[in-house]
Amino acid sequence: MSRSVTEAFGVQVARSPEAVALTAGGNSVTYAELDRWSGALAGELSAAGVGPGDRVAVRVERSAQLVVALLGILKAGAAYVPIDPEDPESRVEMMLSDAQVSVVVGQFAAGHITIKVPPQRGSEVDVELPEVAPSDLAYLMYTSGSTGKPKSVMVEHRNITNLVTEPNFLDITTEDRFLQLAPVAFDAATLEIWGALLNGARLVLAPPGVVQAEELGDLLRFNEISILWLTAALFHRQIDVDVDAFKGLHTVLAGGDVLSVPHIRALREAVPELQIVNGYGPTETTTFATCHRIGANEDLGGTVPIGTQLQNVEVVIVDPQGLPVQAGTPGELWVGGAQVARGYWKRPDLTGEKFVRGSWNGERYYRTGDQARKRADGVVEFLGRMDDQFKLRGFRIEPGEVENALTEHPQVRTAAVGVRTHPSGDRRLVAWVVPVGEELDKRSLRAHLRAGLPEHMVPAGFVVVPELPITSNGKTDRKALPEPDWASKSLYL
Repeated sequence: MSRSVTEAFGVQVARSPEAVALTAGGNSVTYAELDRWSGALAGELSAAGVGPGDRVAVRVERSAQLVVALLGILKAGAAYVPIDPEDPESRVEMMLSDAQVSVVVGQFAAGHITIKVPPQRGSEVDVELPEVAPSDLAYLMYTSGSTGKPKSVMVEHRNITNLVTEPNFLDITTEDRFLQLAPVAFDAATLEIWGALLNGARLVLAPPGVVQAEELGDLLRFNEISILWLTAALFHRQIDVDVDAFKGLHTVLAGGDVLSVPHIRALREAVPELQIVNGYGPTETTTFATCHRIGANEDLGGTVPIGTQLQNVEVVIVDPQGLPVQAGTPGELWVGGAQVARGYWKRPDLTGEKFVRGSWNGERYYRTGDQARKRADGVVEFLGRMDDQFKLRGFRIEPGEVENALTEHPQVRTAAVGVRTHPSGDRRLVAWVVPVGEELDKRSLRAHLRAGLPEHMVPAGFVVVPELPITSNGKTDRKALPEPDWASKSLYL
């Protein structure tokens, strides 16, 4: 039986009210205190007119107040819209307008009622809070859109509770300490926050801002972290910089991109007792759809599988006609079951295109656009994208959105973007630009992009080309784009 997030949290409060729910900046908050604190915010929101079905934006840096904001909004019956505090104002305004947000918790936003998280010891507001159903909307999360406009995924309470209730990919108990490191506008935060709080574990919030690989080991050791999630890029870098940081953990989860087999081998050799989990799943399937627990002596060959489906999730590989294929045959990966989101906010056309019914059984699936094959043992192997979309540092990026922003600059006639591997091993976003005239002010272009795009969508380098290569069917031939000269200053300036 599915539960709402608030009901599942209430079970943990009743079970262990004095257990520590979260730690941030040296201060700890018990489950009972977090329950009262978030209840006080829910009361303030209700008194301000927020009710079931409403959307409330959250602009709070990583802190105890962030968790209180998310939980308080859910208790008020509303859905939260996580906003990265570092996002440019133009993008924030677009999201607030698109989500029809009337109230913002945290940083001030012009034209919207702004509510601060109340002090922890503040008085509770005596307002009767609504019943929250498992099928109610829990959050809207924006992802990159091919038309240049981000699209918002509608995730329900039951999607979240299925992800973290008796997970078959992770052993989590009341003794565990789960680090919260991902940006709140990235769906890995869903696993970190609710994976801890709905299982009676302790959520440890990393300091605000970026935590460098050189700092992570000390953070993990000092807080006695036992479970950690990292994007593939951070995971690889951490192994390169300080593999001993993983000692003390019992599980590390990584994903958002293809994992490197040599890095897995290096980590297994350094920390043989560590459980390594490769997680796969788009935002539309609530963080993970499949996971692979890498065996201690497993022969990985050339690639790391993305594994088997999560509890109450169904994964099917289909042919171009949308019919299931036999084991070993490549096809498009479709995800069905309890973690498939409601659809896209105010985009019925796109929802109808991507969320479909299986012709063979009438069940609802999300078409991932990823190519994969399922082995005879049920383990799924990822084979790449079926379109131009790619992932970088765990974030999904539609090239069209970045390219549209590039061509809005007056000095750019046309442009293409892609991911290339830097000599250091990092994958980086690169733009190939055809200028209007002979001059291209790259500093101006970078500033233009930063004014409208989040930082992970701003190219690391710019290559000026006379024309973009074209395929025989008239599309940009991304494979034929020239390799960047990483040593040249002109790539950056």
